[in-house]
Amino acid sequence: MSDLYSELLVKKERTAKDMLVKYGLIVLTALVAAAGLLITPILLIGAIALGIACYFIIPGTDLEFEYLFVNGELDIDKIMAKTKRKKVKNVKLQEADLMAPVNSHRMDYYNSNQKLKVLDFSSGNPEHKRYAIIVKDGADLCKVIIEPDEALANSMRNCAPSKVFLD
Repeated sequence: MSDLYSELLVKKERTAKDMLVKYGLIVLTALVAAAGLLITPILLIGAIALGIACYFIIPGTDLEFEYLFVNGELDIDKIMAKTKRKKVKNVKLQEADLMAPVNSHRMDYYNSNQKLKVLDFSSGNPEHKRYAIIVKDGADLCKVIIEPDEALANSMRNCAPSKVFLD
């Protein structure tokens, strides 16, 4: 028996907020460091603190998501600045309620549910075809948004044809 296997790497598009955070932190750190050198050395402590914040926050503005689908399980990893990898979600299609395009009529009930937790692991581009997977996250329902290519979507459809809709 052969395994159903598919993987895909999706780069999250940078938003204006990401750029503002990145360059705002860099400029603020440089200004505080300059003020620490020219005005009072106590501000150098603030510059060091801002530099440490930059180290942890800036990689989060350059994201990629890796989807790995093997035998009914979708593993989603977040890759930050092409250096740090973190596993963010594991979805078992057999335990999912539904997978369909985000704007599909099949999602109407879930899209109107305000209590639904939304996890977006897509590029963020509304022009790309994005799918939502409805799964249980503890006691609550969760909507996981992904952006699979045709091969990954077909692999998922072959694994759970009664739950995965590609319309």
